Amino acid sequence: MNKQDSRLKEMIWVFRSKLHHMAVIIDNFLSKFGLEFIVRWPAWLKAIFYLIPALTLLMIFTFYPIFNSFLISFYTGYNIQRGDFEGYTLFGNYLTVLRHANFGRAIFNTSMIVLISVPVTIFVGLMIAVALNAIKPLKGFYQSIFFLPYVTNSIAIGLVFAFMFKGNSNDLTNLGLANQVLTWVGLQPIVWIGVGATYWSAMSVILIYSVWNGLAFKIIVFLAGIQGIDKQYYQAAQIDGASRSKSFYRITVPMISPMIFYILITSVIGAFKTYSSVVAIINREGLITTGANGTINLKTIVFYIYDYIGLASQDGLMSYASAAAIILFGIILVFTLLQLEVGKRRVHY
Repeated sequence: MNKQDSRLKEMIWVFRSKLHHMAVIIDNFLSKFGLEFIVRWPAWLKAIFYLIPALTLLMIFTFYPIFNSFLISFYTGYNIQRGDFEGYTLFGNYLTVLRHANFGRAIFNTSMIVLISVPVTIFVGLMIAVALNAIKPLKGFYQSIFFLPYVTNSIAIGLVFAFMFKGNSNDLTNLGLANQVLTWVGLQPIVWIGVGATYWSAMSVILIYSVWNGLAFKIIVFLAGIQGIDKQYYQAAQIDGASRSKSFYRITVPMISPMIFYILITSVIGAFKTYSSVVAIINREGLITTGANGTINLKTIVFYIYDYIGLASQDGLMSYASAAAIILFGIILVFTLLQLEVGKRRVHY
């Protein structure tokens, strides 16, 4: 045992001794005033006491806004500036929102982002994590490179994507990187988000951004899970003559299934809240007015809610925003409950 280890153990012992001495003093003080029951609380009560600061913050910034939005969704003629309303309605605001054509389009746009980007991101992220785990030299460098999108402002990344996918076939002198690559391989440039764009070309840019921007966190989580798998499983599989692909499906995926399940839930929730990418790539209106077949609406549900919040000074519109927010909350809740139910049967802990 070297001097540093002995010194560290001595410091730990002194710290624990002083901590115990303080506990004795506090216990004697409480006993003097008949308050000794405080230190003899059951474990569940102590847990609640320790959680009070976090629960207070959650009540103020999470639970109260949800409850307040739920309450406002039943008002009619509510004006946020004056703080008054005309009356109450049970489902009136919800029906108005659901019948609105733009809300239907917002649900469709959001559903496309969720159904396409989430599985693709999880699959690609898992493949990259497996590849990174097999790389020995410069592993830390590659991990840092893949983690950069997670610490970069989403609006800034979206603006870069908008610049990369600019240009069209009628403007060959001012092409973005994506169209330049297409011309290098002998293909015609595509009108992604400019004049003459189509719905799916513009949506493709948003999906590519969503996949790329969502890879960083998933790769780190998957890589941590893969590195935590006991090597004996793979050694046993090699002895049995199992191929790498079979080891992946029979060992890697089942062993990190809790992390895959966690990533799936958080990814679905995040995809339903898509907003900044549309603003950065398309514009602040979420519309391409010069599309090939007219105006292209790429607004998501959150975009739809923010449109109404921006007009909250007008009577009744804040109630529509609250109703749309509660509908989004319900959709996310249903998807989360379904995933939890499926996870009970498919996830191995």
